[in-house]
Amino acid sequence: MNIQAPVQVDKAERMRRAREEAYATPLSQFHPGAPRLFQDDTLWPWFERLRNEEPVHYCTNAPIEPYWSVVKYNDIMHVDTNHGIFSSDSKLGGISIRDVPEGYDYPSFIAMDQPRHSAQRKTVSPMFTPTHLDELAKLIRQRSQTVLDNLPRNETFNFVERVSIELTTQMLATLFDFPWEERRKLTRWSDVSTALPKSGIVASAEERRREMDECYAYMSKLWNERVNSAPRNDLLSLMAHNEATRHMDPDNLMGNIILLIVGGNDTTRNTMTGSVLALNENPEQYDKLRANPELIDSMVPEVIRWQTPLAHMRRTALADTEIGGKQIRKGDRVVMWYVSGNRDEEMFEKPDEFIIDRPRPRTHLSFGFGIHRCVGMRLAELQLRIVWEEMLKRFDRIEVVGEPKRIYSSFIKGYETLPVRIPG
Repeated sequence: MNIQAPVQVDKAERMRRAREEAYATPLSQFHPGAPRLFQDDTLWPWFERLRNEEPVHYCTNAPIEPYWSVVKYNDIMHVDTNHGIFSSDSKLGGISIRDVPEGYDYPSFIAMDQPRHSAQRKTVSPMFTPTHLDELAKLIRQRSQTVLDNLPRNETFNFVERVSIELTTQMLATLFDFPWEERRKLTRWSDVSTALPKSGIVASAEERRREMDECYAYMSKLWNERVNSAPRNDLLSLMAHNEATRHMDPDNLMGNIILLIVGGNDTTRNTMTGSVLALNENPEQYDKLRANPELIDSMVPEVIRWQTPLAHMRRTALADTEIGGKQIRKGDRVVMWYVSGNRDEEMFEKPDEFIIDRPRPRTHLSFGFGIHRCVGMRLAELQLRIVWEEMLKRFDRIEVVGEPKRIYSSFIKGYETLPVRIPG
C-alpha cells in the first residue's frame, strides 16, 4: 500500500508557496524566528535565502526585541565556542530567542557562564559515562521491546504518543528515579516549561504558573528525600550530594531540574518521531536501511542533523564584536540557528537530502559545541539506535498515513502527532 503520494503532494505545494513568499519578502522584513514557519514546516526557503544573501541578519520586524540571526555553520561555531564574548546567562535573557518570562528565569547550568556552569554541569556527568550507558542500554532495549510488541497492526495510531513519548518518559523516570506510575508528569512539565502563549498547551499564564509550581513542589519533595538519604545513582541524588550543587537556591534547583527534564525529553522524543517521517519521505533510504541494518549507526546522527530538535540557541553579546562583517553591540541578542547551519551548502553535500550513509555524519550542530555541548548526547544516540534495531527486527515498515502536526515553537522543533500504520 503506497500512502506517500498525498503527503508528498501537500508538502510540495506548501513548499512552493513558502518559497514564493520568502523570495518576495524584503530582507528588512524577515522574522525567521516566527513560530508559524516551524509549525507549518515552511522555514527552509527563509533560511536558505539568508544563508545566500545575508548570513548575519538583524531582525527588527518581530513582536519581540530585535535580534541577530546567525545562519551559517562556521559563524554559528564562532559564537558557540566563544563563551567569553557571548553569554548564556539567564539574567541577560537566557538561551532562547525570547527573553525568559518574568517569574520563569530559573538559572540552570546551560543558562550560566563560567565558572558556575562547569561546576554544576560536572555533577550530572557521571550519569552519562560509557559504563553507565552500557547498563542503561539493557534497560532501553527491554523497554523498547515491550512498547513495540504492544503496538497494533493494520490500525492507525499516533507514533508520538505510543512510542516516542512513552519511551523517553520511561527513561526520564529512570534518570530521576521518579515514581513510575506518575512518570507522565515529567512529559507534561517539559511541554509546559517551553510552551509559547499561542501553542495551546496551556490556556493562560496563570495555568502555566500553577503547573510549574506543582513541578517545583513535587521535585523539591524528592530533592529533600535524596539530600537526607545515602547517595544513589540518579540525577537528583548526584546533585544533592555534590558540593557544587548541594546548596543551590530554590530557583537554581528548579532551573537545573527543568533543563534535565527538557533535555532528556525533547531531543530524543522528536528525533525518534522525525526518523520515521524522514524514512517515509525518502523510501529509497528506508529500503537501504532494511537491506543493511548496520547503517543504523550512521542513520542516527544523520536524522539528528535532519531533524535538529532544538532549532536555535541564543546568546547575549558581552562586548562590541563582529560576526561575518556585521557589527554586534554589547547587549545585543544573537541567535544561532542550528536548524540552518545543519543545512549549510558549504558544509554538507546535498544538505536538504536525508542520506543515511552520509560521510562524517556527526559533523552536525544539533548538540551544540563548546562548553554547552549537550551532556546527554550519547544517551540520545543510544536510545535512537536501540529503538531502530528493535523496530527493524519486528516490522517490515512503519507507514506514515497522514500529515504530522508540528509544535508551535521556533525553539523546540517537534511533533504533537504523527499518524502511522504497521501493516499486518
